[in-house]
Amino acid sequence: MSFRATLKREVVLAWRRPAEIINPLFFFVMVVAMFPLGVSPKADLLSVIAPGVVWVAALLAVLLSVEGLFRNDFEAGALEQMLVAPTNLYVPCLAKIIAHWLLTGLPLVLVAPLLGYMLHLPEQASMTLFLGLLLGTPTLTAIGAIGVSLTVGVRSGGILLALLILPLYVPVLVFGAGAAAYAANGAPVEGLLAILAAMLLASLTLAPAAVAAGLRISNGG
Repeated sequence: MSFRATLKREVVLAWRRPAEIINPLFFFVMVVAMFPLGVSPKADLLSVIAPGVVWVAALLAVLLSVEGLFRNDFEAGALEQMLVAPTNLYVPCLAKIIAHWLLTGLPLVLVAPLLGYMLHLPEQASMTLFLGLLLGTPTLTAIGAIGVSLTVGVRSGGILLALLILPLYVPVLVFGAGAAAYAANGAPVEGLLAILAAMLLASLTLAPAAVAAGLRISNGG
């Protein structure tokens, strides 16, 4: 019941602030679209760098969006009420992570194959890019939520947040971009996708507990 109520609340609040949904997607599209202008319009070069470009842009878009995961609740006092409530924080934290990904991460995943096509990514790699982002972006959101829970009470904590979580994003980036690059070259990618799936399961299992602990630490509880 707590999971459903939190999920519904997050969706309703997000629809009242559509900019929080649109901004990460717009940023993602614009970053990828600028690369052919800044690097080269040659199809052979763009097809080589496409997996890395799309993944780095998705990573930065998630980092941009995740900073506000608990910010509004903190400023409104709702976070303090959640911390003192006689319920386990694990379920509400998991619901907030999933809701945030559905609203900001899933649109990135759906748009990514189109951007890959724009960068001349081979057709056989487009599905791998989609699957990799589908498995990887929730992991990025969960890791980001841990960092946000520790910096939510810090004024202008964006730089600190980036320093905390960017090193943890590297394995997801390496395996995700590597899977799409392998697919473009006709190499098997099942192992890399399996590693991304394992990271996803681990992050969704462990991150809510870490987020709950981080919120209590950052709020002096």
